[in-house]
Amino acid sequence: MKQQRHLGIVTATREVTQARALITDLHRLVDVLNVDIDFREQEAGVTDLARPEYPAVARTMRARRDNLLETISALRQRAGHSDVPI
Repeated sequence: MKQQRHLGIVTATREVTQARALITDLHRLVDVLNVDIDFREQEAGVTDLARPEYPAVARTMRARRDNLLETISALRQRAGHSDVPI
């Protein structure tokens, strides 16, 4: 019984550690996408999403970035640690 409890604690700790590592990796991807989005917008001279000249690739990267941010949020909630830094 005591061993099962210890194993549960170790497993929970491992899951939190893995979630934190994944969140860190996803946050790095968000940072890269932000730089790429800024570059594409500056290259096109358009930062307003409502304008038809807004670069399609930047729009796609924004959608990807937003999905990653949602994934980060879900991981934080699932781990039960909203204080996990992103």
